[in-house]
Amino acid sequence: MSAVFEVLVLAVIDIGNSNIVFGVYENEVLTHRFRISTNHKATSDEYGNLLLQMLTGKGLALGKFVAVVISSVVPQLDATFERVCVQYFLVKPLMIGKDLQVNLPLLVDRPKEVGADRIVNAYAAFQKYRQSMILVDLGTATTFDVVNNAGEYLGGAIAPGVEIASDALFRLTSKIQRVDLKIPQAAIGKNTEMAVQSGVFWGYLGLIDSLVRRMKAEIASPVKVIATGGLAKVFAGTSTEIDIVEEDLTLTGLYLIYNENSRRL
Repeated sequence: MSAVFEVLVLAVIDIGNSNIVFGVYENEVLTHRFRISTNHKATSDEYGNLLLQMLTGKGLALGKFVAVVISSVVPQLDATFERVCVQYFLVKPLMIGKDLQVNLPLLVDRPKEVGADRIVNAYAAFQKYRQSMILVDLGTATTFDVVNNAGEYLGGAIAPGVEIASDALFRLTSKIQRVDLKIPQAAIGKNTEMAVQSGVFWGYLGLIDSLVRRMKAEIASPVKVIATGGLAKVFAGTSTEIDIVEEDLTLTGLYLIYNENSRRL
């Protein structure tokens, strides 16, 4: 008779300023992922019922989760999601930086100011590639994070995200309409819509590649450039500096950090 092994189900949640990404690991495999808009005013019941609908729609029972791991850059939602986990998942969540420690030395002036998502991404990327790297996260903000060959976090850069810049242009000018982000055929736009698309896309591509090159010049070893975040694929195919896209980098990091900490939990 063959042995029957129990499937260990782990939930990982990345709470960002614009989106909340929810992942499900069954043993070592990321089997499901969901993305919902961040609503700072939503209650625990509203979030809980939304997650309940999504998970049950995939045949997942909330009571099956052995743990829930959360990375958050929205402190006002931390207590909300703690209630969600206790009431709906029947477990107390494990928060990065509070319940779970990350084995990543932060060689910066004020380590507590580094966002949890940036730490998780840097940890996950180094665990996979084990070399100097620059991480470009194209989310609400466009962030650049540098890790050296020893697995030490050196710092980085933060710029407004593409959507923040586009929204500001739309809100603060009277004759410019909101446009979809896509790769323009030319840099010289023949109408306002094309001109905005050119400025946003080629402008941000220039920001990415120029800043990465400046960072490479300050690093004394070969560097791998990894892009992640919702817009990573949009820019990666045109960038001369991005080497690879890791879409699930944060979720992977949450899973790896839980595993490393599980021996002492």
